[in-house]
Amino acid sequence: MNLLDGVKILSFNHYLAGPLAAQTLADLGADVIAVEPIEGAFQRNWAVANHFVAGDSVNHLATGRNKRSIAVDLKHPDGIAAVKKLVATSDVVMENFRPGTMAKLGLGYETLKTINPGLIYAVATGFGSDGPYKDRPGQDLLLQAMSGLAMRTGRADGEPTAVGAVIVDQHAASLYAMSILAALFARTKTGKGQLVEVNLYQAAIDLQVEPLTAWLNGAPSPTPRGPAGIAAWFSPGPYGVHATADGHLAISMAAPKALAVALDSEELKQFGEADSFSKREEITRIVAIRLKQRSTAEWLPLLEAARIWHAPVQDYRDLESDPQLNHLGVFKTAQSAGGAPIRMVAHPARYDGQTPAVRLVPQRLGAQTREVLGEIGYGAAAIEAMVAAKAVGVAR
Repeated sequence: MNLLDGVKILSFNHYLAGPLAAQTLADLGADVIAVEPIEGAFQRNWAVANHFVAGDSVNHLATGRNKRSIAVDLKHPDGIAAVKKLVATSDVVMENFRPGTMAKLGLGYETLKTINPGLIYAVATGFGSDGPYKDRPGQDLLLQAMSGLAMRTGRADGEPTAVGAVIVDQHAASLYAMSILAALFARTKTGKGQLVEVNLYQAAIDLQVEPLTAWLNGAPSPTPRGPAGIAAWFSPGPYGVHATADGHLAISMAAPKALAVALDSEELKQFGEADSFSKREEITRIVAIRLKQRSTAEWLPLLEAARIWHAPVQDYRDLESDPQLNHLGVFKTAQSAGGAPIRMVAHPARYDGQTPAVRLVPQRLGAQTREVLGEIGYGAAAIEAMVAAKAVGVAR
């Protein structure tokens, strides 16, 4: 499946948002060349849970598939010259360095668009390329804190809570890939390249577009987080996660009278649908007490029969046996470049019923340096001289 066949992308990305966006485009068939420093990009050398598999960080395994890797010293004149030759034949340059870094290296947009006027130059930053926060570190937890996301997550009687995944980075990655695709589409009509910019701060805001729009337009918010165990400040009761006798259940939007039937609760029969918000704390407390009286497995068929929107709270171990995820083929198994079995999360969309294949497992640093340089006219002797001068690096 090569929806982006013929599109060549140079990815100067590190951490998560950039590499993940580049992987998305690589999954769709683009020739993504990861241009990394000689010592490797950050995500190769740092891992979530400090976990490595046969020498590969799990961060690299999560964001490195379907890309070719070249290692280049961007402070070496021969390395910069090679990159500029690559730019001349590329469609997209992606980078997520601190603002101004690429320009200092001689690889800023103003320089590269003179080499290739049709170039899409795509930048991801923490807070934007200019403005008072431009030099701040754009890290997921910090963005969750600053954007209101942490303040609006958790219980009203508890502390602000960070989401248990790096959702700001991941949403920024989606916006980054989407914006590049839009610019590529525009180029098919105009023939012109352009500068595309996304930032994590706005990605964090965009994640909250529904509740933030409500707040901006005067929705009442007596507490920043949901009272009485309700999952969100703007939701009716008993919307939230509640304990059962042996686990937890999520109850979504449900009318009190339907809940009264499902939970066999006389107390809930006194409430009408209009009470769902005005008396949400009282309704939620009744539901929470009732749910604790039976196991999750006992409640599931009763809630289903009453057509209550609900779900058991699952952990990662439950996902491996989830029948829908297995049906969709969400978890892919392959052999890593280091020879160890690895599992990956598949591309999250289908095209004519098919999920994009894993054409290349995450590669060793510099695995395709010689190949890529050869494609832009460097002979074998010139490449070996560059390796010897440490202008470029190759896989060991």
